[in-house]
Amino acid sequence: MKNIVGIKFSKKGKMYSFNADNLQLKKNDSVIVNTDSGLAIGTVVTDVESLPLHKLPTNLKKIVRKTTEEDLRIKKENQGLEKEAFQFCLRRIRERKLPMKLVDVECLFDKSKTTFCFTAENRVDFRELVKDLVQKFRTRIELRQIGVRNSARIFGGIGVCGREVCCASFLPIIDRVSVKMAKEQSVSLNPEKISGLCGRLMCCLAFEYDSYLDMARSMPKCGKNINTVEGRGKVIRQNIPQGKITVELEDGKEIDIDIKDVTAQPQSHQGTKCRN
Repeated sequence: MKNIVGIKFSKKGKMYSFNADNLQLKKNDSVIVNTDSGLAIGTVVTDVESLPLHKLPTNLKKIVRKTTEEDLRIKKENQGLEKEAFQFCLRRIRERKLPMKLVDVECLFDKSKTTFCFTAENRVDFRELVKDLVQKFRTRIELRQIGVRNSARIFGGIGVCGREVCCASFLPIIDRVSVKMAKEQSVSLNPEKISGLCGRLMCCLAFEYDSYLDMARSMPKCGKNINTVEGRGKVIRQNIPQGKITVELEDGKEIDIDIKDVTAQPQSHQGTKCRN
C-alpha cells in the first residue's frame, strides 16, 4: 500500500496524483514535488488515500517535502518574474506584429525554464521572439500554443448560466463536445445559446450528457401512449432534469406528471419528436 494525494499546480489546473509517503498532509497544504521538468510547488487538493500497488497511477512521483519559508520566498520571486516576462513578451509580440495572443507565463521553481502559452489561428514563426526572450531572461524558453478552451480555463469568467465557467471551476479534463449532445438534451441549437466564452460548444453539454441519457432511458418516449391517473394519453414533451413528462389526454387536455405516477406502459406506436 502507498499513500496517494492529489496535487494542483494552479487553482484552475489539472489535478495530478503523487506519492505522499509518510508525510502528514491535509488539504491546502503547500508542498514541493518532483515532476518531469524538475521541482515544482503544488497545493494538496484531496485527502490522503492508501492504494494497493496494482492500482497506483503510472509514472508516480514523490512529494519531496512541505514548503519552507525559503520555498515560499522563491515562489513569490518567481511570480514577480512571470509578470515581468509576460509584459516583456507582450511588447515584443506587438513590436514584431506577430498574429498570436499571449495567455500565460509559467516559470519552473528553479528558474531553469520559462514557458509562454499563447493562442493563434495558424502556425506562427516565433523564432525571433524566442531569441528576444532568451537574451532577456538567460534561461530555457518554451513557446506553447494552446487551444481556445484551455485559454478560457486560464482566464475564467461567467457563463450564460450565471455561474463561473465549468472549465475554470471544477472540470479536470475538457471533453470533446458535439452538436449531437445539444440535440439529445433538447437544447436550442442557436450558436449564441450553446457557445461558451471561448466560442466553442459549452463544456457542460458533455459533462451532463451521460447523466441525461441515463435519466432519459427511464422515461416514456414522445409519442408513446400511456395510462395516467387522469386517463389514457400520449406523451408530447419531456422534462428530463425534473423527471416529468407532459401528456395529452384523449379529450385534448394537457397535464404534467411525474414519471413515477405513470400507472402503466401499454403497447404504443413508434416514438416521435417531442414538442418544445
